[in-house]
Amino acid sequence: MNEICINGLRLNCHVGVPDEERAVIQELLMDVVLRPSASWENLADDLDGTIDYAAVVGDLEELAAKSPRRLIETLAIEAANMLLKKHALASVRVSVEKFILPQTRSVAVVLEKHA
Repeated sequence: MNEICINGLRLNCHVGVPDEERAVIQELLMDVVLRPSASWENLADDLDGTIDYAAVVGDLEELAAKSPRRLIETLAIEAANMLLKKHALASVRVSVEKFILPQTRSVAVVLEKHA
């Protein structure tokens, strides 16, 4: 199994259940595990044979900034669906970390989807 891991991607997003929380941009952390549908056996050191992770990061930044959301779960679902649609993936795992509760380091959700 081949995987590409994007760890600790910092995303700015309007997210939160109360209107006051959603009104302020928050920094979230996202980890993404991409499992390409194609093997790397015949890659020949060519980007066209794999997933362009710089393009994935750009797609995720654009998605996060696109519209306010109440739940980080919604962002995880939207991210997984978008990545499966735009890139040649067998599956994707997305975790979104939010820094909101003062008595915790963070709260996170994890979602895995298959093509």
